[in-house]
Amino acid sequence: MPRIFGTDGVRGLANGHLTAELALDLSVAAARVLADRGEFEGHRPLAVVGRDTRISGQFLEHAVVAGLASAGVDVLRLRVLPTPAVAYMTQALGADLGVVISASHNPMPDNGIKFLASGGLKLDDAVERDIEKHLDEPWERPLGGHVGRVTPYATPVQEYVDHLVGTLSQPLTGIKVVLDCAHGAASEAGPMALRAAGAEVIAINAEPDGLNINDGCGSTHLEPLRAAVLEHGADAGFALDGDADRCLAVDGSGEIVDGDQIMAILAVGMSESGHLPKNTVVATVMSNLGFVQAMKANGVGVRQTKVGDRYVLEAMRVSGYGLGGEQSGHVIMSEYATTGDGTLTALHVLERMAVTGQSLQSLASVMRRLPQVLINVPDVDKARADEDPIVAAAVAEEEAALGDTGRILLRPSGTEDLVRVMVEATTADEARSVAERLADVVKRQLSL
Repeated sequence: MPRIFGTDGVRGLANGHLTAELALDLSVAAARVLADRGEFEGHRPLAVVGRDTRISGQFLEHAVVAGLASAGVDVLRLRVLPTPAVAYMTQALGADLGVVISASHNPMPDNGIKFLASGGLKLDDAVERDIEKHLDEPWERPLGGHVGRVTPYATPVQEYVDHLVGTLSQPLTGIKVVLDCAHGAASEAGPMALRAAGAEVIAINAEPDGLNINDGCGSTHLEPLRAAVLEHGADAGFALDGDADRCLAVDGSGEIVDGDQIMAILAVGMSESGHLPKNTVVATVMSNLGFVQAMKANGVGVRQTKVGDRYVLEAMRVSGYGLGGEQSGHVIMSEYATTGDGTLTALHVLERMAVTGQSLQSLASVMRRLPQVLINVPDVDKARADEDPIVAAAVAEEEAALGDTGRILLRPSGTEDLVRVMVEATTADEARSVAERLADVVKRQLSL
């Protein structure tokens, strides 16, 4: 059976691939699978459902709710709410299932459906495969009083904001910050949380109309944030994506502060205060070598995983780590959240500024980003990327020349006949030269 679930739920063109019929069928199948696994034993099952601001989220929400209720699941409608807020409410309300209707940072025509297990955690791969197997199967429908009840939940935004502010130990009084909400799910909750924490907040791109989510703004387009920070003389700026599970930053001088630098700031602060479990942070293999070097210089260990926040979270759960994330701005603070949370991340970076009295620029200088060059080599046999002896020898030769001053990574694409050659070095020219030489070898040896 072809896979329907990707690395982050089911995504596709809304009303194209992702139809109301599919949304309803997925919800019914999810309810049946969880029931068969005994998750609903001894009580009426409860689900919470939230969405981002895409206009297609309205009909998809109704389809998801209808599917769950028809399968006997009571549903609390959270309406527009960030992904991490839905995860929090799943846990806080003791729900058996959480559903997020969002395509995160994707453009507006797309949408997605992500299921969360009890506790606000992502469903296991095995459960997702089970759901796929149960699609379009005949089933025994509940009747009469056994169908689910649907109720709008009154105060999800306020409860989420209270949770976020409650994670701080110091108010953010005296800090001026710009928050780019990407016309997305945190357009209300994000500014409210930062203001409740004491910051002076200039909110931009916080007027969603169903069509403008991520459109030239948010974490994928930092130009509006940079301009607003400079215009208002703000101390810092943060950009969320459409579902607010990631954020990137801009310091007071307009320089970008990426996910690696944000993790470095938080890791050093948590380590100094004794709040970094095992004194280790989890990052992916795509994190800049400068991050790894900075952590070593500050006595912090780094555990690296495959690319994807789900792999970061898995490593954190298995080994009990408290901080992890990606260069793209997914930062997970497991003491307070079960997924990446852009608003939570912004609050704790601002708290670090308040505690130390340092600017964001000064805090970010804890690490120096090494120049990074990425070359995609198309039309190659990616399966042999790790096996070809000539490619391996070329990589080994370049690695020996770089020594501790650089890094090389060859990554086969998950969806295309393509190999990505990534090189970091002391200078951009050196990184590009090495990357181009290796790309030529890959092309010559692995061409289809």
